[in-house]
Amino acid sequence: MRLASIALAVLLGATMAHAVEDEATEREEAAEASKNAPALAAAMKDAKISLAKGMQASAKEGTPISGKFEVEDGKLQLSFYTMKGDKFFEVIVDHKDGKVAKTEPITEGDDLAAAKEQADAMKKAKRSLHDVIAKAEKANAGYRAVSVIPEIERGAAHADVTLLKGTESKRVEEDL
Repeated sequence: MRLASIALAVLLGATMAHAVEDEATEREEAAEASKNAPALAAAMKDAKISLAKGMQASAKEGTPISGKFEVEDGKLQLSFYTMKGDKFFEVIVDHKDGKVAKTEPITEGDDLAAAKEQADAMKKAKRSLHDVIAKAEKANAGYRAVSVIPEIERGAAHADVTLLKGTESKRVEEDL
């Protein structure tokens, strides 16, 4: 009995620590998005296609598992992670014409770890990322989705959707 109580206390402590860590990570990600919002908002004026349309284009290179607009080396870039079987790719879609500009395999490092985590989340998903984007934009009139990143949190799959309206950004969580 005493051993079971100790095990329960350890498990509870680990669960609480993980929840605090998740909240801290989400706060850091939200702060980073807010900090980058002005530069992204300025660059987004050149974007002619939506995140959802870019995702449709990236699907030619595999199943999309995440996507985002970002400022890379001072230029707007629209990138997606896709998977084909057990292989992962980064697909760059031209943000003006919606055509695939470049596809590169993801074979190592943080990008591969992120792609595997996103793929695991998508395996548990009951909804597509396209549906998640549409719902988030509909629920937040005037905002435009600029990223969608799936993850598993507390055993459930969901997607973090970052939205932008002018220089104001917000992050919403949608169940997958």
